[in-house]
Amino acid sequence: MSWIEIDGTLVRTFKTPDFLTAYNLVSALVGPAEDLNHHPDIAFGWGYVRITLTTHDAGGITELDHRLAQAIDLTVKPFKL
Repeated sequence: MSWIEIDGTLVRTFKTPDFLTAYNLVSALVGPAEDLNHHPDIAFGWGYVRITLTTHDAGGITELDHRLAQAIDLTVKPFKL
């Protein structure tokens, strides 16, 4: 599954084999978010991580959201999800 647009946000959900993998995936996203100074909304639990990107002060999706989405895609590749 790739990024989908929902109500002015970019959303992607990753299925993980367990809670620890979900946690580690979330932890791996801190670096790219800090590098771009753009922080996603993240929900995670056993077997999933859901990431939502939007630029709140712009009221929707911006180039920064697309850049972070690309950085996230590269970051999660080693997880082979």
